[in-house]
Amino acid sequence: MASPPSLLPSYAKAIAGAALPFLGGGGDALPDTRKELAGVEIDRDHLAAYDRVCGFTLRDTLPATYPHVLAFPLALALMTERDFPFPLLGLVHVANRIEQRRPIDAGETLDLVVWAENLRPHRRGRQLDVVAEARSGGELVWVDRSTYLRRGGGSGEAAEEKRQTKATEQPEPPVRAVWRVPGDIGRRYAEVSGDRNPIHLHPLSARLFGFPRAIAHGMWSKARCLAAIEDRLPEAFTVEVEFRKPLLIPGKATFSFDGERFALGPHLIGRIS
Repeated sequence: MASPPSLLPSYAKAIAGAALPFLGGGGDALPDTRKELAGVEIDRDHLAAYDRVCGFTLRDTLPATYPHVLAFPLALALMTERDFPFPLLGLVHVANRIEQRRPIDAGETLDLVVWAENLRPHRRGRQLDVVAEARSGGELVWVDRSTYLRRGGGSGEAAEEKRQTKATEQPEPPVRAVWRVPGDIGRRYAEVSGDRNPIHLHPLSARLFGFPRAIAHGMWSKARCLAAIEDRLPEAFTVEVEFRKPLLIPGKATFSFDGERFALGPHLIGRIS
């Protein structure tokens, strides 16, 4: 099995890009690059740690959000290359869509590939998608699309927002629970995900980026919502979310669900199909 890219060099590039943005490639084109990793075996201890942090039941099948963690080192390596047009720490994760084509067993070996596409205008800047796929024995079993916003130089128009998810076109579903989110959830999720963006780790580092306290990871929030309804999820499904407002930690959030749509109000809204 090949090893995933080391996260330390990628974070060093990300920090340098934030401090010295001219180090980035800039321009209006995404790199024609695909990051690949074959023969990824699941570490059951790591899977169990992820399940505990996100609230999933310990099982031998992967939560739909877990391969996102496996692909994260590839995505980070891609987004910190010199030819990537934006500094990583200047990007805002605004949406995520995962298609689980069938359950993935923890004993399977996965082949991962990640690339960026669809750089487009936005009224507040520009958007792009980072796509990840997982195959098992040549079969495509999982697809992930994360949408990022680069603020600044926007069009001032909302044309790109006309294609809303069905979840956002309706009122939020009924509240089912109020969750207390602990202040260390950012550090705990960083340990299992590798996502050590400083806005999630400590109030002091979050303040450097304009937040009064640390904020929860968007993908933890999505995973926590799916964990709350895991027994009601079909074997194959698509789950899409929009990240609306940072979840300051420690804090509280209302969980809502109506069988199809869910929300972690007012921070996230999503839909299962």
